Amino acid sequence: MSTRPRNRRQLIVEAAGKVFSERGYHAASMEQIAADVGITAAALYRHFPGKYDLFRDCANLLIDHLLEAVSDLPDDADLERVLRTIAELTVDHRSYGGIYRWESRYLGAEDLGEIRVKVDRVVRRVVAAAGGGPNPSADDRLRAVAALGAIGSITTHHATMARRRLVGLLTEVALRVIGTDVGSLPRTDPTRAEPVEEPPASRTRSAEILAAAIPLFARDGFANVTLGHIAEVVGVAPSALYRHYPSKVDILAAACLQAATMLDQSVREALRDPGDATGAVAALARAYVGYSFRHHLLTQVGTAEIAGLPEPLRTQLIRAQREHVALWEDHLVAARDDLDPRAARVEVHAGLGVVAESGRLLHWQDGNEERVTALLMHALGL
Repeated sequence: MSTRPRNRRQLIVEAAGKVFSERGYHAASMEQIAADVGITAAALYRHFPGKYDLFRDCANLLIDHLLEAVSDLPDDADLERVLRTIAELTVDHRSYGGIYRWESRYLGAEDLGEIRVKVDRVVRRVVAAAGGGPNPSADDRLRAVAALGAIGSITTHHATMARRRLVGLLTEVALRVIGTDVGSLPRTDPTRAEPVEEPPASRTRSAEILAAAIPLFARDGFANVTLGHIAEVVGVAPSALYRHYPSKVDILAAACLQAATMLDQSVREALRDPGDATGAVAALARAYVGYSFRHHLLTQVGTAEIAGLPEPLRTQLIRAQREHVALWEDHLVAARDDLDPRAARVEVHAGLGVVAESGRLLHWQDGNEERVTALLMHALGL
């Protein structure tokens, strides 16, 4: 006779976390999760009343592990040990990354608030290990969040490497980020509360529809936005949208293609006359950070919603993303003799993670680009 494992609930959460991360909250089904665990859907519902309850537990799993691990460290544990502990746990749970980076927007305000409190406690532990006080300064917090973004980048890609080397590499990158002197660099006016998303240059009706849809997709998620919502923002009847986009998926596809095209244009312009290899990486860094600040909502949609695209287009965009990272890798290997291509790939992703998390912390406010660029360059060892 088979016996029910005592950790059945934990096994369910771990399996579900991978499904939510890979497929997204709305595309994941309780039946699929039950099949992955090896139980019936009825048995799954005995543990979790609904999908949201399961999702909430999945969203808390990694941060609970991280908080417990750093809390168990001695008070005098040095920064490297703290960051290495975080890197080890993140590598071991890398398949959960999508929940934190993109799917957390589907959490209720109270549940999301609780997770943010836990994240803040981890950030404070990193700041304390770096020599900061109990009340972190804005610069201390920025460096700590950027370092965690470097480590968390491992959840956004599938590059393989021996665990020990991978943990060591992520720890090294995070240490470099913590050591960045951002205090003397320009920063935004603190009275500014909201970031500004640069509107498209063209004001055709198609561009207006796209400009209205992108913030909605970024804020509420593609699955929660209807054509009626988009039409209301544009100020037209829903039927008028069909003359420009046959379906909501076509609007999403246009947004993702626009993101890929604009990033490619920024990169081509940056590399027109870069100088040596280090100059090329610096040019890429400035271009990428500038693009990210100007078009952060477009970037978010293009990354978070790619799973909802038709297969041919999804494959095309994934290929474009890989080619973009490969371009960084080539220039970084040329600039640093100590890196092989595999390590360069991990460090490039870590650098892009620094931009994502530090930019989010700064609300993508203009005036912070130099600080984020400095963090990115330090992440890359330049």
